[in-house]
Amino acid sequence: MRQSSITIDIPSDLLLALNSDEVELKQNIKISLAIHLYQQEKLTIGKSAQLAGLSRLEFDKLLANNKIPISLLGIKDIENDVNKLL
Repeated sequence: MRQSSITIDIPSDLLLALNSDEVELKQNIKISLAIHLYQQEKLTIGKSAQLAGLSRLEFDKLLANNKIPISLLGIKDIENDVNKLL
């Protein structure tokens, strides 16, 4: 799969303040972005997991640990799905 890179300039003293190295900060940013895009319904849960560099199960656990619903379906969506099956 082809990948693109995005460069973000971060002051070096920020890494010191976060007590983090570049690799760890990069992973944390990718995970935060994946969660945000999932919550905004911009990406599916599978694509969000891919962006975060996690398996689907790992991403599901991450969401659960942060009290973020794994499904974004509302009651109406579920009722509509049930009615389609009847």
